Amino acid sequence: MTPAQPVILGDMPSLSKLYVNAAAQAARRRLLGTHDQADLPSETHEVRGVTVDVANLTAYQHLLGETASDVLPAGFIHALSFPVAMSVMNRDDFPLPLLGMIHLRNRVEQRSPVLFTDALDITARVENLRGHRAGTQVDVIAEVRLAGKDDISWHGTSTYLAKGVFLPGIDKPSAAPPKGDFKAPDPTALWQLGVDAGRAYAAVSGDFNPIHLSVLSAKALGMRRSIAHGMYLASRALADVGSVRGDAFIWDVDFDAPVFLPSRVALEIGSEQDESGAWRRSGFVAWNPRSGRRHFSGSVTAL
Repeated sequence: MTPAQPVILGDMPSLSKLYVNAAAQAARRRLLGTHDQADLPSETHEVRGVTVDVANLTAYQHLLGETASDVLPAGFIHALSFPVAMSVMNRDDFPLPLLGMIHLRNRVEQRSPVLFTDALDITARVENLRGHRAGTQVDVIAEVRLAGKDDISWHGTSTYLAKGVFLPGIDKPSAAPPKGDFKAPDPTALWQLGVDAGRAYAAVSGDFNPIHLSVLSAKALGMRRSIAHGMYLASRALADVGSVRGDAFIWDVDFDAPVFLPSRVALEIGSEQDESGAWRRSGFVAWNPRSGRRHFSGSVTAL
């Protein structure tokens, strides 16, 4: 891939307009035939001088259970950067269909605290187009810097799967070894998620993907019911880890099965300390308490 060249966007992209454009793009591709390009756009998209709406931040902290603080939660920064990432996936030369992509995993490096008063430069790009046994996957990279600075404060990698899309020239890997049987531990928390959980998170994140909003809109995209945002679940687990995590950490999460709404979700969090007794790592896992099926798992590790 050639070196990424920045495309400076004048304003933060509108997620609602991006979803409408993605739907129109999907219709064009169905009409004109499949998109058989196997190259990613090399350009990086950037929005400079982004500021935070304090009322929105407060609503996010309240919904997710984050302690009120001047420091932006790592999950909030993901939501803040998401429209820029979406704008790259919404390009005509992006080879995968945006609608219907499955979020497989997420990794965030929170390298230094970001305050709600900071103006931010946000960049996004796509990398590592590769095969998956069920389709094609890609990494979407978002980075956040203090405005005009070179050092990265927040770095996020989101891996998405375009299920059933197999591009020419990309090898389909052999089947992954089966995961070991999951035995649910004793939960440390039990979440009760209402049918409106997707709409509530959309209101604070701006992510109004139809699969999260209602039964009708989810069914229109092939889901039997609406599902909770993966990053809502992961961010709520991060909030449950609490302030023990400090200002610099790595936050990993793997998504195994969707959470259909309404639902109950059981969660277990365990922590490790170093020789001095200082916090080093917290692991978390969430599952359906009725079926025992794992929904997601991950960790928060000190940097």
